[in-house]
Amino acid sequence: MAQELHSKNIVITGAFGVLGQAIASAAAQAGARVCLLGHGAAQAPAPDKALVIANVDLTDPQSANAALQRAADELGGVDALVNVAGGFQWQTVEGDAFEAWERMFDMNLKTAVLATRAALPHLRARPQARIVNVAATAALHATAGMGAYAASKAGVLKLTEALAAELADAGINVNAVLPSIIDTPQNRRDMPGADTSGWVRPADLAQVVLFFLGQASAAVTGAALPVTVGHKP
Repeated sequence: MAQELHSKNIVITGAFGVLGQAIASAAAQAGARVCLLGHGAAQAPAPDKALVIANVDLTDPQSANAALQRAADELGGVDALVNVAGGFQWQTVEGDAFEAWERMFDMNLKTAVLATRAALPHLRARPQARIVNVAATAALHATAGMGAYAASKAGVLKLTEALAAELADAGINVNAVLPSIIDTPQNRRDMPGADTSGWVRPADLAQVVLFFLGQASAAVTGAALPVTVGHKP
């Protein structure tokens, strides 16, 4: 896959987190120029020649539009959008605050919708443009305390399906990856003593994202690919 993405401009949301950083690094190594969008301040070194846009609120349409416009202006166009931005909160349906549901839908679904809407005018101007959404295997099978998170990620899955149909005539492929637990320092802190043998390494998930960004997936759109290291969702 070396240099397969040469001359491609790829925007990654949620790019200051562990997975976003892994995808940005992999895409840059494959020859792409990457734009890292993040909600707060940049927290880690960016790949060489990367564009970093910090303090972006992707739950706000104006902020999303401004960020994608700046990315298109400074990169010279946008060939692909990778929607990584999101988060997790455990809470049962009987929990005492409905805000968890609102927060999960804002973080996981609303960000993907608004980033995509902001990117579409730029993607339509490029041949063989791509959108890759990060959903989760929880979208297929929720467990206790996962209702809000799973429902929001199911929304990302259905967004992917709808966009694939809507954008087929424009030649824009839209696909999703559905990881199980991602092996991050935060997840290890939150789940001490857990068996991490089935957790997905960020670098491995990044390679699956690169497949959807590359020419090998030219005939694939509307797909939802579980990435689970052999474990069931």
